[in-house]
Amino acid sequence: MNTIIKQVRLIPLLLLGLLLSHVASAQQTLILKDALNYAIQNSANTRKAKLDIEGGRYKTEEVRAQALPTVTGNAGLTYNPIIGQLVVGPDLAFKMGRAWNSSAGVQLNQQLFNQQVFTGLKAARTSESYYNASAELTDEQIIEQVANNYYQVLVNRQQLNVIDTNIKNVKVVENIIGNQYKNGLARKIDVDRIKVNLTNLETRREQTLNAIVQLENQLKFSMGMPVETAIVLPKSELDHNPTLPNFADSVNVENRTEMKLLNIQKDLLTLQRKAYVAEYYPTLALAANYSYTGQSDKFDLFKKNGEAFWYGASAVGVTLKVPIFNGFATRSRVRQADVDLKKATEDRRETRNALNLAYENAKIQLKNSVNTINSQRANVLLAQEIYNSTQNNYNNGLAALTDLLDTENALTEAQNSYTQALLNYKIAEIQLIKSNGNIKSLLQ
Repeated sequence: MNTIIKQVRLIPLLLLGLLLSHVASAQQTLILKDALNYAIQNSANTRKAKLDIEGGRYKTEEVRAQALPTVTGNAGLTYNPIIGQLVVGPDLAFKMGRAWNSSAGVQLNQQLFNQQVFTGLKAARTSESYYNASAELTDEQIIEQVANNYYQVLVNRQQLNVIDTNIKNVKVVENIIGNQYKNGLARKIDVDRIKVNLTNLETRREQTLNAIVQLENQLKFSMGMPVETAIVLPKSELDHNPTLPNFADSVNVENRTEMKLLNIQKDLLTLQRKAYVAEYYPTLALAANYSYTGQSDKFDLFKKNGEAFWYGASAVGVTLKVPIFNGFATRSRVRQADVDLKKATEDRRETRNALNLAYENAKIQLKNSVNTINSQRANVLLAQEIYNSTQNNYNNGLAALTDLLDTENALTEAQNSYTQALLNYKIAEIQLIKSNGNIKSLLQ
């Protein structure tokens, strides 16, 4: 009996252990590489891009069907209440058919020469490459977005740590002033000013905490992760000692996915123009059919021993169509295609320039960020030293409360500038990696 009671008491403990282990596993640390790989697999945009690739294959199959033979079958049953007659003389007329007619047949059509169909096949295959390049660009955009969101969360968490440290320091001063006020060594206004400062810090902490939750939700949304999923980001992902990489004087933007996509788009527009030009060409098609027809004065067409008369018929032929004049409609479509090609050339030129601009801006931003980080790091150390010295002087009655609060604000500003510089560096670093066409290296 005692053994049974012990086992029953053990069950709640086991269930509690399982629950705690589940909670612990639900808050696994999410490093940047894992976040990016998760986004590539689960983002709605990447999934839709893959569906576009699948749809492109089906589109190619649809266009290919135009070059394959088409076979159609037909059948019919007709009753003629009044049968027309063919009169060949005053007293001579023949019925044109019988009361019941039935027929069944099959027809085949095959394009022998149709330049529009052949050009459409090339365009369909090129469209598959377009969808593949679009999916590649979507992946790169998702990686950039998730990485930026990821670092924004880290920076805001670091700002929260700064605020917590400041609150801790202000509470120390609050205790000192409180004791001094009780002993008649401090004024009521000094106590109130510290309370106001502490309230402002706590309000700022609440706002920062809410911002972190929103940024984490935005990160999970961009990853395609359920928003209710708990995540923990490691602090080590934010580099506090960044260095400048070796910069190339220029970057080969022709290897960028954006340029590849525009090149494919130009190929598609070229094929579209060829398809319009093909409207000037003649077309040649093969047609063949076979039918089997039955006639009877009674509804005994399908009876074995009926009076129905059945006969077969077939025909084979080719059809040649030669366009002569369509009101210059084809010429207008060709000229519109020429305009689209010129616009595509301008898009490529503008995109090439924009990609080079992004590379140059990323280099400048990286240099500025590194310089800012180094100077702000030294500034934070100096501000911390000034704050400690001022706090010590205040405790010894050698500094006013105003000086202490001013140095505390200066320290907070220096710390925030430092964390913002870290964020600017990471964003510029992502842009530089993207400019080199290596943004997928972040997945490794």
